[in-house]
Amino acid sequence: MTGSDRQSHWQTVYLTKGEQDVSWSQADPQPSLRLIESVVAGRDAAIVDIGGGASRLVDALLQHGFAALTVLDLSEAALASARVRVGAAGDTVQWIAGDATVWQPQQAFDVWHDRAAFHFLVEERDRAAYLDRLHRGVRPGGHAVIATFALDGPEKCSGLPVARYDPATLSRTIGPAFELIAHEPHRHVTPWGATQSFQFSVLRRI
Repeated sequence: MTGSDRQSHWQTVYLTKGEQDVSWSQADPQPSLRLIESVVAGRDAAIVDIGGGASRLVDALLQHGFAALTVLDLSEAALASARVRVGAAGDTVQWIAGDATVWQPQQAFDVWHDRAAFHFLVEERDRAAYLDRLHRGVRPGGHAVIATFALDGPEKCSGLPVARYDPATLSRTIGPAFELIAHEPHRHVTPWGATQSFQFSVLRRI
């Protein structure tokens, strides 16, 4: 799938479906929020949410006093939805409509968060491009919090194939520049009551 195909797909999803119509919807963005808070030294930490879309993580981070926030997503419609929802509180957020495989980070972040974006990259060239941005986009000593479908998770999402990981295979895929320091399983319940198996991994940039 090309970058333009990915962008078209996700723009259509967010233009045609509401928050309760997509499997990844969360009213309470856990364990993402807890894991981010576990690795930051203060509320001035620079945090980027990759594939943040219309996620409520940005709401929670703002409510918890974080201000140096960036949200990147392929879908302008998803970002617009989030901006309307958070209102004036989101004026400090940097909203970027773009593809994580071609985006050029303009700074090194303290935390790189990705809940269920990386696992859509099933082609090696796309993974390599993403990982190049990840390595440049996290400062030494910073952290990546990455969630993917677990090995017993779904094989597809939103009609697209996904790559499933356990913490060890994800760590090997990301490479030796990052050290796996924590991980946990997570059972996500969709808005219609189905259960999906995720793994969350926390990695420190060496």
